[in-house]
Amino acid sequence: MIKKLFFAGSGGQGALAIGKLIAEAAMKEDNEVTYLPSYGPEMRGGTANATVVLSDRPISCPLINECDVLVVMNLPSLTRFEPMVKPGGLLFMNSSLIPEKAKRTDIKVIEVPANDEAVKLGNERAANMVMLGAILKETGVVKFETIYPELEHMFSDRKAKYLESNRKAVDLYL
Repeated sequence: MIKKLFFAGSGGQGALAIGKLIAEAAMKEDNEVTYLPSYGPEMRGGTANATVVLSDRPISCPLINECDVLVVMNLPSLTRFEPMVKPGGLLFMNSSLIPEKAKRTDIKVIEVPANDEAVKLGNERAANMVMLGAILKETGVVKFETIYPELEHMFSDRKAKYLESNRKAVDLYL
């Protein structure tokens, strides 16, 4: 089993965080994992993406040309990366910020109103956690129970006040 996932958005949207949480949880579930983040020099607003490869055997290369699962948080990411999805693969789109439909008909498209749902929860910055919940429910790539300790680690110390609202965002798709 080899699963290739690609997460893309602009800086500050949390695409890298989704990938990192899944990678960390997958390691806890005894998978072989690579996590390769990439981002522009800008703090917020620049491009940001991450590749995660999961396998039950050693991974020879963390670089990918195509993916089983693509997660896009904004329109530029959809435009640029939609061709990467393997036929029959999954495309998760943040429909709150992407007004267009996917062009491909040979993939399964899942529209997640991530920003809208995060606002309803009272934490507009939790859109990525809403998306994470949708990914976990649809793919089963890692278990919800394995993600929770990783969330606690991510939202510890001075970020602890955000843990509960981010967990609620993940749980929307439980």
